[in-house]
Amino acid sequence: MLDLEVLPERSLGNEQWEFTLGMPLAQAVAIVQKHCRIIKNIQVLYSEQVSLSSTYCGVHFNSQAIPPTIEQIDQSFGATHPGVYNSAEQLFHLNFRGLSFSFQLDSWTETPKYEPNFAHGLASLQIPHGATVKRMYIYSGNSLQDTKAPMMPLSCFLGNVYAEYIDVLRDGAGPSGLRLRLLTAGCSPGVLADAKIRVSERCVYFGDSCQDVLSTLGSPHKVFYKSEDKMKIHSPSPHKQVPSKCNDFFFNYFTLGVDILFDANTHRVKKFVLHTNYPGHYNFNIYHRCEFKIPLVIKRESSESQTETCTTYSKWDNIQELLGHPVEKPVVLHRSSSPNNTNPFGSTFCFGLQRMIFEVMQNNHIASVTLYGPARPTLQTKTFDLPQ
Repeated sequence: MLDLEVLPERSLGNEQWEFTLGMPLAQAVAIVQKHCRIIKNIQVLYSEQVSLSSTYCGVHFNSQAIPPTIEQIDQSFGATHPGVYNSAEQLFHLNFRGLSFSFQLDSWTETPKYEPNFAHGLASLQIPHGATVKRMYIYSGNSLQDTKAPMMPLSCFLGNVYAEYIDVLRDGAGPSGLRLRLLTAGCSPGVLADAKIRVSERCVYFGDSCQDVLSTLGSPHKVFYKSEDKMKIHSPSPHKQVPSKCNDFFFNYFTLGVDILFDANTHRVKKFVLHTNYPGHYNFNIYHRCEFKIPLVIKRESSESQTETCTTYSKWDNIQELLGHPVEKPVVLHRSSSPNNTNPFGSTFCFGLQRMIFEVMQNNHIASVTLYGPARPTLQTKTFDLPQ
């Protein structure tokens, strides 16, 4: 049995490990994997069709030996407002700030009636004996329905750099580069109490060299060399037969949610890949979610061109309404770890518009966006710090 400390609006854990609100999912999974002998029966719940509709920070709480009663909850957390009964779920919800309990009501035959006596706290709510806690939710905010993911706490940075958001820069024809708003955990030398989040901006462009990118973003988490180009089959026929003498390579920045592809011959940027990290995708939990903003040029027959914004949470149907349906059929992308394995999440579809390739999942969410364009040699200022 786990002995855990509950901190409303913050965390659940003990001296060895802690699940913290705002923690990247990859870190939470790493904790579960490391302590798999004592943390058992873990469930990861999400909706395949509407993957953002469920609260992600729900934590199941149950002790088979001594199920917590409403009197014990009252003694531990104090009085609160009267609870809410959900007849569809047959659950009685008791809400505190940053903390909610759901009591199992399977044995009840009618809607409970409450006659609270506020002088005696929660124990005075007249509910039948035997109602036990089924779930406990830790969240940020006043209510479970209105909760939003908080900022990542400093304890979760672990020396890594994260992107608060990424703006896609563009010229007249299409994307020209990225402007990244980066977050790091910095502090005065030897003074941990003065730790705070530092904010800076960096820009990378098509045509930048490896040295440019390294000086702008730092070393990548991994360098990946392409062994083959599976998209070459869609090129004009003469190019399909030309073998590659050297391979293009990626800089993988997992905490930024970005891959940068360099040309094998020139060693300059030729593509950017932005990952949304949605559950139900083959690469889920490899990348931190890239919070991107992409300007889309909308051409109107009766007026001048307008600009709309595509974000990480835009759906493909909405993008098609703005840009129009692609002329060519989508490319079906199959992924598997080996030729004999199948991908349990199915295939994705790739659509090309305005020098961008949108990889779309079967639930209409965007899995990734690949940006490509002509080289743009430039000597622009790359770095400046922003006031706190």
